[in-house]
Amino acid sequence: MTENLNYIAIIAVVAIVTAAIRGIPFILFSKGEVPKSIQYLGDTLPSSIMIILVIFCLKDVSFTSFPFGLPEILSTLSIVFFQYKKGNTLLSILLG
Repeated sequence: MTENLNYIAIIAVVAIVTAAIRGIPFILFSKGEVPKSIQYLGDTLPSSIMIILVIFCLKDVSFTSFPFGLPEILSTLSIVFFQYKKGNTLLSILLG
């Protein structure tokens, strides 16, 4: 029984912390005035995070032994192609 209470307590704490993290920006910036530094982060972080994810996904690719990274290269090129042509992120990810 105490094990179940531990699980419930963990879930409750995670839920409260998640709600607080998501609610704090609305409390801090309720006047509608967002500082320029926060706007800068909002503009630059999404593309920076995507670049880091791509590098992380391709870091263990071996270009010196068979198949010379061909599956990863083809997948990456297909994602770029479909995103450029269709503009549908979900389609690009699924087809990649």
